[in-house]
Amino acid sequence: MTKNENIRSSIVLRMFLYLFIVFLAGCDPTKPSDPLTPFEELDSFVLADADLSIQLVAAEPLIQDPVTITFDGAGRLWVVEMRGFMPDLDGNGEEDKIGRISVLFDDDGDGKMDRSTIFQDSLVLPRAIALVKGGALIAENIPLWYVEDTDGDFKADRKTLIDSTYGGQGMPEHSANGLWMGLDNWYYNAKSKYRYKKKNNQWVRQETEFRGQWGISHDNAGRLFYNYNWSQLHGDLVPPGALHANKNHIPSSGIDYGLTLERNIFPIRSNPAVNRGYVPGTFDGNGRLLEFTAACSPLVFRGTALPKNYLDDIFVCEPAANLIRRNIISEDGFMLSAKGAYKDREFLASTDERFRPVSLASGPDGAIYVVDMYKGIIQDGTYMTPYLREVSLERNLDKPIHMGRIWRIASKSRKSKKSAITNNENTSGLLTLLSDQNGWTRDFAQRLLVEKQDLSAVPDLEKIVSQGNPLGQLHALWTLEGLGHADPNAYKDALRATDPKVVQTALRILTAMVSDNPGLALEIERFINENYEQAKPIVKMQMVLASGVISSKTAFACQQKFLDQFGQNPVARDVVMSSLENREMDMLNYLLGQKNWKTYDQNKEIFLEMLATSIANKGAHMELEQLMALLMSKMDSSQIWIKTAVANGILNFNTTEDRESIAVSKKPSIFDNSYTAEALLTPLLQKLEKITVWPGKRRDVAKEGLSSHKVAPKVYSLGRQKFLNLCASCHGTRGEGIKRFAPPLKNSEYVKGEQYKLIMILLHGLEGPITVNGKKYDIPDILPSMPSFSTLQNDDISAIATYIRNSWGHAQSNVTSHDVGYIRFHTQGKIQPWKSIELDTLVFDMERK
Repeated sequence: MTKNENIRSSIVLRMFLYLFIVFLAGCDPTKPSDPLTPFEELDSFVLADADLSIQLVAAEPLIQDPVTITFDGAGRLWVVEMRGFMPDLDGNGEEDKIGRISVLFDDDGDGKMDRSTIFQDSLVLPRAIALVKGGALIAENIPLWYVEDTDGDFKADRKTLIDSTYGGQGMPEHSANGLWMGLDNWYYNAKSKYRYKKKNNQWVRQETEFRGQWGISHDNAGRLFYNYNWSQLHGDLVPPGALHANKNHIPSSGIDYGLTLERNIFPIRSNPAVNRGYVPGTFDGNGRLLEFTAACSPLVFRGTALPKNYLDDIFVCEPAANLIRRNIISEDGFMLSAKGAYKDREFLASTDERFRPVSLASGPDGAIYVVDMYKGIIQDGTYMTPYLREVSLERNLDKPIHMGRIWRIASKSRKSKKSAITNNENTSGLLTLLSDQNGWTRDFAQRLLVEKQDLSAVPDLEKIVSQGNPLGQLHALWTLEGLGHADPNAYKDALRATDPKVVQTALRILTAMVSDNPGLALEIERFINENYEQAKPIVKMQMVLASGVISSKTAFACQQKFLDQFGQNPVARDVVMSSLENREMDMLNYLLGQKNWKTYDQNKEIFLEMLATSIANKGAHMELEQLMALLMSKMDSSQIWIKTAVANGILNFNTTEDRESIAVSKKPSIFDNSYTAEALLTPLLQKLEKITVWPGKRRDVAKEGLSSHKVAPKVYSLGRQKFLNLCASCHGTRGEGIKRFAPPLKNSEYVKGEQYKLIMILLHGLEGPITVNGKKYDIPDILPSMPSFSTLQNDDISAIATYIRNSWGHAQSNVTSHDVGYIRFHTQGKIQPWKSIELDTLVFDMERK
């Protein structure tokens, strides 16, 4: 038999075994589900790739209830053990101090841990760890600690409080976690809006964007990835904090971006013990979960122990369905998207109901490590439903407790290498490892170099920046930054790099140095002038983010070119707005002076409205009066859209407790009775006059809802902002619909009718044909289907729904976040978009909520 015939035979046999296991995996939900030994559990696994193998690394009693792990430079495994989580079905004893951090040792080098020592015990529900110089950062239920080992015996000697509020609510499912060291030397967290860094020998906390729920990681470029239990993969398209550089603008894209709408999963056993199992549509006919319900811990594969085609793929855990998803990432300019690697199966699935992959980790050997909590109950008692309680008791899932396993996944055909790092590695050795092919090794070497603060490394780091491979260049740049090296020349060489992500990083670091080195702004300006046209999209984006520190002339030209090329993209619009703090009025005048900005284009209309909102948020009397004067200026009838965009922008200003009105120094002439406005502008001016105050006018006129129905101003403003960024490109800025894209929302039965139908459409999408206001719309007059917005938070969906139900003459009841959550809960398992005939015949009782 030939080699190819052997391979084909192996694949056929494996697929037969896979289908056979799937067939046998159904279970009676009324029968006990007994725990398996590690070796029995090993037989329960099905890997999608025949070239991969899975091996046991550690198991109980060596570890108990593991939730996350990390390796040190000598290959020792540090395990966070949440031993207090759900000791029984009521969660009694969860706050007992029985959690711990253990260090595991592989004494004989066979890849399996042989012994353990307790580094720190007496912890309440510990959830995260980061190894740092002298010890570790450890996240307990609420506090964050710096725990030191002063004598090197792997036992904690000293414990210093870093943040008493780190965990937030202190609930197992809703507390901060992660402690993930980003490429930029900050420690980022999921379910948190804070990051941490050691500066001048003190740990500091800084506010950043809120991210995710459980688990966080980054790719080779440093972009952060995270998720939510109902939405499997989100990420940052722009650097942390970049979109918040303009305090007058509230961004709505670029961070927390949903990379995929795929929610369907393919378990190989029934999964009756899930919290929402009583909801119709949760399971298929064999009792298997249909969609993610506990997605967590995304990990970007940056290792060497799997085939090269796995690089940059992102793996996501689903412990409720006993599986791990593999996502293939596609990059288009500065945008990212994800797609499941397999059509109807998962990267790893198990027939063992207690296989609970709760987190993933990279190893010094380049492999993927799976943290298997191996526990029957993974739902916190606060949220346990009577259904889950009954099923868990029937299946004996509440016992035994204090089990757990760690698994290693690697290629059979690729030989793994041992870590080349030790905690005592000298500087020259660490410098070499910055260019290693294994991402774990590069990250670890960078951390040690930054912690050592050995400035003698600077010349060699500069050499790597100018001559190294792209991976080494990226880590060398951030190592220099972490050492506090302030000489711009060390970073300028990277501006000539061939890899656009290296150029982006160098420009990002240089821009941050301008405040201490003002002359650097001229060099950045020169670089943008000379290189913008031929730059890659991700570099163009960074040029725009840097344009806030250069002259308006060059900045505006760069920003306009970026908008002309990418202005249809909400991320691009937010990127430009973020670089315009206190230049918004000048930018508005600049754009209105450009010939191609006088012809109507919906994307230009949206951006001008964003500019006007930012000017209104700033609140400077002179600029607001200039906007009012613009509304009175003479324009060709084809340019009235400019005035309506500006008026809508002012109306959409961000209200606060201290500011509910637009204040100007004198009564604007546009509000004189003698002034006659264009028909489209008149209703907007009437609303604008109500919220504008000036000396002599009563100041108790609060900002009113912008429809006849009472709508909270903040909700209305958020709804319009989200609508413009996400919906207007198909439905039009005034809900009028756009030929070849989507039907109108104005006077649509689906908008003005039962709110649950509108929520369902937003959550799951809608397929044509569809009849709106008596007219039938179908291909080619509209697109085949409207996409789902299931990756959005409930607050965002409720704001959009409330806005369109109370605009363009509509006056309907508000949609609350609770309404959206209720529908999301009761329509899980809906993978395909709705058809209009389904919704037309659907009756749903919202009163039961």
